[in-house]
Amino acid sequence: MSQLPPNTVSQLLANWQSGDDQALRGVFPLVYDELRRMAHNYLRKERPDHTLQSAALVHEAYLRLEKQGTDGFQNREHFLAICAQLMRQILVEYARNRKAQKRDGGVRLTLDDAVAGKIRSLDMIALDDALSELAKLDRQQSRIVELRFFGGLSIEETSSVLNLSPTTVKRRWATARIWLHHQMSNATEA
Repeated sequence: MSQLPPNTVSQLLANWQSGDDQALRGVFPLVYDELRRMAHNYLRKERPDHTLQSAALVHEAYLRLEKQGTDGFQNREHFLAICAQLMRQILVEYARNRKAQKRDGGVRLTLDDAVAGKIRSLDMIALDDALSELAKLDRQQSRIVELRFFGGLSIEETSSVLNLSPTTVKRRWATARIWLHHQMSNATEA
């Protein structure tokens, strides 16, 4: 991820949390390219005929963020992580709506290179369900998956957002991937 002026982003986020509704509009131009890359990475994992575009996904996340209000952002990485969660929610809702309209439709994606070889492809809804189950068992591991896979954050950035050591993040990331692989393998066999 590129390094943007964190003090500027942090200051604007603090201003937004203090009630300055215009401050959010100042944050987005500073992180827009990064959010577009994040959205592009999400959509690259979707089916080829997906109708959402990167810009539309970013704009929808912005609208939801604006609607939900401030949320005590710790820093730029935390803000990006929340945007990543919003993008995930948008894509899951889109997949659920599409599946409801078309019985055997569904959004396909691969979890990562290590798991992709073992699991052919994953249904976005099934992945979301598995992550929800993981969150019930271990909220921290679920957050690590969201930040690493959906948010595109590095081990170091994830450790910064969660206030964990990089070693702990690596270990928990590996464990979460194994657990998800097991869950998704069982889901495809059922």
